[in-house]
Order: sequence, then structure tokens, then C-alpha cells
Amino acid sequence: MTVIHAAQALLAEGWISNVQIDIGDDGRIASLARDVPHDSAIVSHKLATVLPAPANAHSHAFQRAMAGLTERRGPDPRDSFWTWRRLMYRFLDRLSPDDIEAIAAFVQMEMLESGYATNVEFHYLHHQPGGGQYDNIAELSERIAAATSITGIGLTLLPVHYQFGGCDQRALADGQRRFGTNPDSYRQLWSGARSAIQCLPSDGQIGVAPHSLRAVAADSLPGLLAIAPQAPFHMHLAEQIAEVDEVLRDRGARPVEWLLANADVNQRWCLIHCTQMLPHETEGLARTGAVAGLCPITESSLGDGIFDGVSFLQADGRIAVGSDSNIRISLSEELRTLDYSQRLRDHSRAALATSELSTGRRLYQSVVAGGAQAAGRQSGCIEVGQWADLLSLDGNHSDLEGHTGDTLLDSFIFAGDDRMVQDVWSAGRHQVRAGRHIHREAIVQRYRAVMENLRQVL
Repeated sequence: MTVIHAAQALLAEGWISNVQIDIGDDGRIASLARDVPHDSAIVSHKLATVLPAPANAHSHAFQRAMAGLTERRGPDPRDSFWTWRRLMYRFLDRLSPDDIEAIAAFVQMEMLESGYATNVEFHYLHHQPGGGQYDNIAELSERIAAATSITGIGLTLLPVHYQFGGCDQRALADGQRRFGTNPDSYRQLWSGARSAIQCLPSDGQIGVAPHSLRAVAADSLPGLLAIAPQAPFHMHLAEQIAEVDEVLRDRGARPVEWLLANADVNQRWCLIHCTQMLPHETEGLARTGAVAGLCPITESSLGDGIFDGVSFLQADGRIAVGSDSNIRISLSEELRTLDYSQRLRDHSRAALATSELSTGRRLYQSVVAGGAQAAGRQSGCIEVGQWADLLSLDGNHSDLEGHTGDTLLDSFIFAGDDRMVQDVWSAGRHQVRAGRHIHREAIVQRYRAVMENLRQVL
């Protein structure tokens, strides 16, 4: 039994002082007690502030190795998401299974050190360069699981179905062939990925992920939903203007309009980005109970657009955040970037605050609950029976010292960075201690070797 004493903790009912959290051997919260003296002899860890640790709701792990390599313009002055994507295709053809495992472990380590307890991996890199299948079709899914066994992060693996190069069902381009699946091969791949998850601790999850409306047949969604009827179901949606225009031409409606009219979108669903929505789409998607999976740092980097968080939350919409391209993995920066985008668009301040909750409190509670829903994970709050996904902040940090409650969360998000994160537990596994992952040296050394080899061939 691990016993934590928190001078303050954010529980389901709000901020509570002198909380004792007992973590059972199964990784779940076994009991909670309030008003417990801090000098209790049985306490394993005495911490200043404990928060529920969120899930990182959307990641493409391999893209982490591209960070910093795509910030120059080519001969075309209209550089955009689509030119970035061509560079990404060239890069990924260099990656071996060993490289992918090492990069994924590094990414997961950075997530944990940033404060995330879970990685929701939107995994679409399946095959060899050129598109040939490995002898084991789930080889690269197994490599994501192998990285997880090293880092100890919670994992929701989302094998991605990616069949076409556009709404007209054109063949995949050269750079996309490592992603390609058809309905039969996808089911085989998914089955292999599920076996890989079963080798992990019991908090591991698997979901289903059609890549986007452009990349799968319009009539394929019911069959994909039926593969695992209770599992999380994720898809990119309405990220780019060109994507919206293509879906509108092919299907006679904008992406969100078409999906809401043609699918039973509900709490299983997590729709990624949704940066190109009209007001009626924002309100309609919020009413479904689905999660909007937001990636503000990546969306800023790629010029995707600004999600209407003010209207979506006013309509009781649910949100989560993810690091997507992993150009920068930082929980506090994702939340800060999301809020600042609303302020810049609306010429306002504290755009997401309410009369009851500060900006940081509302943002944090929203993404913790939404991330747990998107991950299909029994977490999202500090309660008995939930996975012990916990984050502690350094009460001695100069920007946090003396702060309590919502002010402390606001300081973490708007004045802070990853250096404020002190400890992280994922399903009771104490993987980050004093701000560092317990296997940091070995993970970093392996990642450095991969990057050195990649630089020689890029």
C-alpha cells in the first residue's frame, strides 16, 4: 500500500486540505481520508499539492523526432500543413521498428514528466517503407506497447484505419503507403494490437480509429464501430480548410455537418481538432457528449485554426488535450495556448473562466474529465476505485510557493512549465520522482543513438 499525504488536493468536490490517499496494490485508489495530520507515521509521501493527472488524448509518437526540422520555407512561399505533410512522409520512410520503439519511449517519458498519466496513441504507422507488410502485421503496434512497458505510462492504443488518399477514394501516395489498410487487413491488424495490449498491466486499453473522412469509405463507419462496441472511437475531423472544402464537394455537407447527420456520435467518440466549425456545428457537436480532442500547440504550429472553446464549453461540450505532432510536449503549455487563442480571437481576457471557477481550474478539470473519457479509462478524478493517476506540483517553486486552490492552478498554467511537476503516478506506478522519470538516462541514451543515425541519412 502506498500512502500519500497532500497538504491540498483537488478532489471531485473541490479543493480539500490534509488529504490522505491510499493506493492499493492493484493501482487503484483504495481509500481517501480528509483532515489527516501531516505527521502520520504511515505516510509514504508528503506532498504539497496533488491533482488528478490527465490523459494525453492524441499523439503520433514518431513525429517527435521531426521537432525543429520543418521550420524553413521551401521554394513555394505558401507553406502550409500540406507542405509540412510532404516533409513528414519523407522523414518516416527512414524509421525502423527499433527506431519507432525508442522514439515512442522517449515521447512517453516526456509526457509523464510533463504531468500526463496516459498516452492515447493514434497509431497509423503500420508497415515497412514502401508499404510492404511486416511478417507480423501488428509489429509496430507491438513496438508502441513495448515502449509502454519501459516507461510505465498508461496506454490507450488506437490502431488507425487509413485506406484512401482522399474523398474520391484515390490510391495512397508514396509517402502514405506505410499507413495503408483495407477493411480485412485492418481487422487483422487490430486483433494483433489487442494482443499486444493484453501483455501490459490491466489499465491498458485499445480503441478504434478511422483516420479521417477523407481516408475511409463513407459507408465503413458502422463496421468499424462494431469491431469493439464499447471501445473509444477516435477520428480527425475538420482540421483544415482544404479538408472541409473536399468533404463538402464530395458529400454535399461540411465534415461536422455530414458526420452528425450520418452517424450516431456519442460519448464513445473523440473528434480531433475541429478547428474549422461554424457555430451550428460547434453547438451540435457539443450536444452529442463526444469529446473534442484539441492539440493547441500542434494546431498553432500547422496553422490549423482556432477551436471555439468559449462556445463549445458554454454548450456543455467536453474537451481533452493532446500533443499530436509532439513538437513540444507540455501540459501547461497546451492549456495556456488553448486559452490564449480564445483571448486573441475575441480580444478578451480570462475567456474561459466562470463566476465560480478560475480559468486554470475550469481548463484543468475539463481536460482531466474529457481525457479520461477519450481514453476509455477509469480516471479523471481522485475517487475511491479510480486508477491512481496522480500529479504533484512542487510547492517550493518560486511561482507556486504560498499559493493555494485555483490560484495555484492558474500559476501552474499561466506562469509555469514542466519544472513544476514533481511526481507522477500512472495506475499507481510512481514513474516520475523529483521531476525526472525513473528510467530517464537509459531512455534518453537510446533516443540519442536513433537521432544520430537519422541525421546521417536525412
